Amino acid sequence: MSEHASADAVRVDVAPGAVWLQSFLASDLQQQMADAALALLNGPHGGYVPTVRGGGKMHVRMLCLGRHWNPLTYRYEMSRADYDGASVLPIPSAWIDVARDAAREAGFEMQPDVCLINWYEGDGRMGVHQDKDESPATIGAGVPIVSLSLGDSARFLFGGLRRRDAMQTIWLASGDAFVFGGPARLRYHGVSRIVPTMSAPIQIGGRLNLTFRQY
Repeated sequence: MSEHASADAVRVDVAPGAVWLQSFLASDLQQQMADAALALLNGPHGGYVPTVRGGGKMHVRMLCLGRHWNPLTYRYEMSRADYDGASVLPIPSAWIDVARDAAREAGFEMQPDVCLINWYEGDGRMGVHQDKDESPATIGAGVPIVSLSLGDSARFLFGGLRRRDAMQTIWLASGDAFVFGGPARLRYHGVSRIVPTMSAPIQIGGRLNLTFRQY
């Protein structure tokens, strides 16, 4: 196991290219990352609820690091053109190391240069979608998405390459990492429910999801 993996980490192969690393992050690292993420979300030029093209609002509060994902154009940019024009903040270098370690544990190599911080409250959710706005070279090479969960648990839906394909239900808990790349890179996925979890190793009053990408 990597230097960031806890002694309790368990690998579950969900599908070819999709790996669930249960309890990947030790509790002290979870707290450190959650504290840092919440400070960024609540700081100057912090998180906001995006409006997508068509006018609907997302059900999460979001902050992009490294590059900004514009919800009106579905493109990555270096400033928040859809919101306040603020420049994009960098990804903490320690987070990059954690994401690369999780990718390696799942059998992938990546150079993360984008991190989306999503904050879910009790009614938070994320519609089923594909992550397909990264560069054609990255997608073509199957470079993975690395998702880290902190705080409350999430009912995560993981489907196939077509929207109508059957969905697996996976309960992602605090400290879990979920990595999907290679043949699973464009699988549909979403979050349908957040469940307060008093037994979680950290208590932050909601769920943080940090997803790392290589543009």
